[in-house]
Amino acid sequence: MSEIIKTEALTYAYPTENGLSAPVLKGVDLQIRRGEFVAVLGHNGSGKSTLAGHFNAIRLPTGGVCYVDMMDTRDESNTYEVRKTVSMVFQNPDNQLVATVVEEDVAFALENMGVPPAEIRKRVDDALKSVGMYEYRTQAPHRLSGGQKQRIAIAGVIAMMPRCVVLDEPTAMLDPQGRREVMEVVRELNHKYGITVILITHHMDEAVQAQRVVVMHRGNVLLDGAPREIFTQVDTLRDARLTVPQTIEILHELNVKDGANLKIDALSVTECADILEQYLQ
Repeated sequence: MSEIIKTEALTYAYPTENGLSAPVLKGVDLQIRRGEFVAVLGHNGSGKSTLAGHFNAIRLPTGGVCYVDMMDTRDESNTYEVRKTVSMVFQNPDNQLVATVVEEDVAFALENMGVPPAEIRKRVDDALKSVGMYEYRTQAPHRLSGGQKQRIAIAGVIAMMPRCVVLDEPTAMLDPQGRREVMEVVRELNHKYGITVILITHHMDEAVQAQRVVVMHRGNVLLDGAPREIFTQVDTLRDARLTVPQTIEILHELNVKDGANLKIDALSVTECADILEQYLQ
C-alpha cells in the first residue's frame, strides 16, 4: 500500500508582525498510506490542526517538506491537484455551506471545477444518497440540524471524488446524535469507498474507531500505532494532557487502586464488561 501523504522534517511557524512565531511543528516525520483511517489526537496547541492544514496546502512548510500523492505542496503548480486529491471538512459546517438549497451547495465546487451538468447531477445525487441526505436535497441548509449540515458538507466533499478526506474536529459542535451520524458517514467513506480518512479529534470514542492513532504533542509525533496499542499507554497520554477511553480508565484505576492485575486493552463496553465479570468472579 503506497503512501498518499508523507512529511519529512516538517516545520511550521506562523507569520507575525515581527517575522515568525516559535515553531508549531518541529520536524514531523509521518507517512499515511492509501485507504487508511487515521485519527490524530492532541491537546490544544499540540499542532494537530496545523499539521492537517499542510495536507491540503492551506499551510505551506517553513521547513522540511509535505508530499501529497508524491506532489511537493511547496510547488504552486501542484496546488490545484493537491486540493483535488485531499479535501477538508471543518468543525463548523456553517462555514462551508454557501448556497440556499442543499443540492446547489453540493454542486457548488463541481460547477467551479467545470464538471459537465449531467455529471454534476449524478455526482450530487450519489453523494447525497451516500450520506443519507437525498430526501433533503431541495431544502434550505439553515433549517437542518448540526449533524445534518455536517453530512451535507461531507457530501460536497464526496461529490468532488477526492482520494483523501481530512476532517478537522467535524463533531466538535454537535450533540451526541449528530456525532453518531457524522461518524457513521466517516466510517462508510473509508470502508465502502476506500477513501483515505484523516480524522482530527479530541473524542476518544471516535479515535478508537480508526485503524491507527497518531498522537501529537508539542509540535511532534509522540505516539503512532493501533488504538489498542496507543490507549494502553495511560500515563504517557495523561502526561500529554489527554484522556483515555472510559473502558480503559476503569480497568487502569482498578489496577492502581485495588492492586488488580487486569488487561487494560478493552476498547468497547463489551470487552470491558467481560474483563470485569471475570475479575468479580
